[in-house]
Amino acid sequence: MEALQCIETRRSVRKFKGEAISHDVMEAIVKEASFAPSWKNSQVVRYVVVENQDIKAKIANDAVLGFTYNTGTIEKAAALVVVTMIHGRSGFERDGSYTTSKEDRWEMFDAGIATQTFCLAAHEKGVGSVIMGIFDEDRVAELISLEEGRKVAALIAVGYPDEEPALPKRKEVEELVRFL
Repeated sequence: MEALQCIETRRSVRKFKGEAISHDVMEAIVKEASFAPSWKNSQVVRYVVVENQDIKAKIANDAVLGFTYNTGTIEKAAALVVVTMIHGRSGFERDGSYTTSKEDRWEMFDAGIATQTFCLAAHEKGVGSVIMGIFDEDRVAELISLEEGRKVAALIAVGYPDEEPALPKRKEVEELVRFL
């Protein structure tokens, strides 16, 4: 698939077939996502792929902050990818000081780039995805036994699509850009 076609045809998928995603396919997606740029090439993003139905159910029912729309999506996904990041590297100098006024918020920027790259790579492999941001990151971290020094950035429900979502309305380019 050509890059622009991938960008233009990728949609958030919330309905999945019951088919599991092989570890080979998931590893290929993560390999492609590893090419996402990061702060000073710090490569702080890590992925925890939750296939265990009990853990997925606990996240779906105990960690979505009452946003039950995500509950069914997580439970029906083949896997839930927990995007994590090593805290304290992006945006920092070697002496521990911040490089810019954005301070440590660069790590979320890096995680966002990697998350989008992951979803585009998944789309190219025929795997649907939806990025979810409404969750209790501390509870998710506890449920997946997240290593010390890492933070949860996002959740991505993944699976083989059982829907073809329509293109949502896009803003006109003139609304999005300003030239000086």
